Amino acid sequence: MLIDCGEHSEADKVIGYLYREGVEALDYVIATHPHSDHMGGMSEIISCFDVGEVIIPPLTTEAIPVSVYFEKFLDAVEDTETDLVKAEVGMKKQMGDAEFRIISPWQCDSENLNNCSVGVILKHGKNNFCFTGDAEAEAEEKMVLSGVTENVDVYKAAHHGSDTSNTDLFLTALSPEIVVVSCGAGNSYGHPVDSVMKRFDKFADQIYRTDLDGTVVIASDGKELEVSTERKNSW
Repeated sequence: MLIDCGEHSEADKVIGYLYREGVEALDYVIATHPHSDHMGGMSEIISCFDVGEVIIPPLTTEAIPVSVYFEKFLDAVEDTETDLVKAEVGMKKQMGDAEFRIISPWQCDSENLNNCSVGVILKHGKNNFCFTGDAEAEAEEKMVLSGVTENVDVYKAAHHGSDTSNTDLFLTALSPEIVVVSCGAGNSYGHPVDSVMKRFDKFADQIYRTDLDGTVVIASDGKELEVSTERKNSW
């Protein structure tokens, strides 16, 4: 499974990484929400790999972006005859000896596409992971109050460590041991926000940031987790 892929300019890096890891096919591709920093290169991914299903949020007509990257994405799905599936909360999918279920979005409109993000909890043996795209406080509250959240080992921080996400309520529900923040070095948004990093520190034993640690790889055998980073002792 691949969740998001970054901008169009990063597609070759993602494809190269997957090839080096021996990936020739993807059972599932999840495009969490239609922002280019999450799915700008998705058309290239779909064209390069044999993809079983592409899962997207249930976008309203008004929420569908009029953009080149999204049109190319839809064209790639059609050209490869790949199944396009709208995410539904509670949907479960098997993936080898792992399973994931959809925990968000509960609603999707054009006012805030971040809250349309497809949220996933992935289970592999004793190890649990949570990915929520750019889901913000409103979406996090819906997930917690609906009872779909649970304790996880690894949490991929929402919205690049923004303070519009990663609320105390949500982190308390997840109680993650490891947090990974995906953010660009020197980004203009100031991500991750210092107050959020302090919040992570209250819950997690280990925190990794791609702007400082580089690529972060977490391997699971269903019992233990092994973390490796591109750069060592960087912060």
